[in-house]
Amino acid sequence: MATVVGVLWKPELRAEADFGADLGVESRLHSASPNQRGYNGSMFLPLGDSPNFRFTPWVTWSLIALNILVFLSCLPMSLRPADPADPAVRAYAQVLYEELGTRPQGMSAYDGFVFLHGFKPAHARVTNILSAMFLHGGWMHLIGNMLFLWIYGDNVEYRLGRIGYLLAYLGTGAAAALADGLLRHGSLIPSIGASGAISGVLGLYFIWFPKNRVRVWIFLFPIFMDIVELPARFVLGVFLIIDNILPMLFSSGHGGVAHGAHLGGFAAGVGLALLLDRYVLRKPEAPMRRSVNVPVPGGLGTHLEQGDLSGALDAFARLPKGIIARGAEAESGLELAGKLQNEGHFRSALSVYQRLSQHHPDSRTRAAARLGQARILLERLRLPAEAYQQLAAAIREGLPRELEPEARSLLRKLQAMGSIPRGIRLA
Repeated sequence: MATVVGVLWKPELRAEADFGADLGVESRLHSASPNQRGYNGSMFLPLGDSPNFRFTPWVTWSLIALNILVFLSCLPMSLRPADPADPAVRAYAQVLYEELGTRPQGMSAYDGFVFLHGFKPAHARVTNILSAMFLHGGWMHLIGNMLFLWIYGDNVEYRLGRIGYLLAYLGTGAAAALADGLLRHGSLIPSIGASGAISGVLGLYFIWFPKNRVRVWIFLFPIFMDIVELPARFVLGVFLIIDNILPMLFSSGHGGVAHGAHLGGFAAGVGLALLLDRYVLRKPEAPMRRSVNVPVPGGLGTHLEQGDLSGALDAFARLPKGIIARGAEAESGLELAGKLQNEGHFRSALSVYQRLSQHHPDSRTRAAARLGQARILLERLRLPAEAYQQLAAAIREGLPRELEPEARSLLRKLQAMGSIPRGIRLA
């Protein structure tokens, strides 16, 4: 999120406006040089990600269109000099003098508009939190934000559904604004930009698509210039650490970027993804009825022999992680997951597979569990992007020869639905 004073048409003073929530007033007054924002002859620019499945991300496209429409509608104000008698302009100039010790020159009518509708920590309002998400400080600010939303938004929208995705976008954007407000407590300098909400999308993506790949243009003239595929979490880690945490900790004064909004939005996205995984998107089915002829006591094997899937599932859930980590109950766990799947208890089977893949030391057991998850996610829960994550993990960890046919079958189905990164293949 960012503020702007008379710099909408002055990109040379907004070199900091790459993907970021920019405090344009501060960048204008302090004129951060290109070198300060990573433009010292180098560039690290994401271009796209994979896999992307056959799905039209209407909400993502609509958000991009709305941001562009708002930006274009505000352009005439940026060309019109500010009216010195405008109360908003006068108040804004006074705030800048009181907080930054300088008097701005060349303000435009847009600056007064930003002061009224940007997010001001000292006067936080719900309406301004919302309106600030759709205001930008320049072409580069807008293009950078929309590029990141276009790259990462579609998979998250597919995962959450359209309504859920829109609510997540707005909710994490609000969390980003509040985080910015905590770091700039008491300030009346407004911040604007969609990057707080987009950071929330990145946080969701970070948790749900760890095996995805991102195509990145690396321009390190004259040493290296090429487009490469990198792990998504590496690219997001660069954004999180290099572009936000380190500058926030070590930059002197105001650098023109609301790092608190980025970090707050990202943290909100991560937390939301973990919360949904635990309580909503992978919740188990209703409890299975226990047969009155089967006694409750006994271990996992006993319950399986007696056909008591409910008791077996309960016994497996009660197994300490340490027992699974020592290699116990591998075959019984896989047998339980298979029977649950055959009986139509797909989410319960998924939870068993998930626990085996996370904690069991045997590579064959982990691979079988990951393939089991991939098949349920793809064929039963209609979550191909998540199925790809499990398949990619199984392939990278090493597949036993007897499991390769199943993996090839899943790979062909995923390839038929969309693109698979070039690095994912069977030997």
